[in-house]
Amino acid sequence: MQGCHTVAVSSQPHTPSQPAAVLFDMDGTLIDTEPMWMAAETALVEEHGGTWTHDDALAMVGNPLEVSARIILDRTPVTLTEGEIIERLLREVSDQVAAGVPWRPGARELLGECVERGIPTALVTMSWTLLADTFTATLPAGTFTTVVTGDAVSAGKPDPEPYLTAAERLGVDPTECLALEDSPSGVGSASAAGTNLVAIPLMVDLPETPNTITVDTLDGETVDSLWGRFSR
Repeated sequence: MQGCHTVAVSSQPHTPSQPAAVLFDMDGTLIDTEPMWMAAETALVEEHGGTWTHDDALAMVGNPLEVSARIILDRTPVTLTEGEIIERLLREVSDQVAAGVPWRPGARELLGECVERGIPTALVTMSWTLLADTFTATLPAGTFTTVVTGDAVSAGKPDPEPYLTAAERLGVDPTECLALEDSPSGVGSASAAGTNLVAIPLMVDLPETPNTITVDTLDGETVDSLWGRFSR
């Protein structure tokens, strides 16, 4: 199945002082690809004689790609099919990520800490396998214990399925996991799944959700500094 990448999970049991797993969103949380998506959307719409505003682009942040493609078709003169829109946007962003990964501050260090400590990790993204594979190919093998992509779930964010799928693959309770998100749909998904959620606003304001802390940046944060803010 596309998007189903899993490696062996460490047998080290988690403790109350450590999350059972850390579940990472990709676009806007680990890597700053949102400007790439916005530029690709704008170029596509303008090629077809339409106008794509900054507000239009912001409305796409965190959406499943099928939803974003339908928005483009509904609001612009673009005549491509939904699948053609998704393929074009994915390839443009993937090519840019392959040329250089735009890490968000502190994200690479936090991910590396999880690996060093043997804490299982999941990449939970609404981007499809092409982009997720491009990103993970830049990392040491096994950095993510499992990868859940938008083309591997039946219901995308804000539905809880992506995060529930990640927890199920890892064999952990989502309520014992730490999740990191930057978009309204991602926050909704991780919250509905019952995770301990770290919201890192970037392009858009985020809704208030239960069991959520908000930080401006991951720079200087550690697993312990984040996990310790949740009462259990």
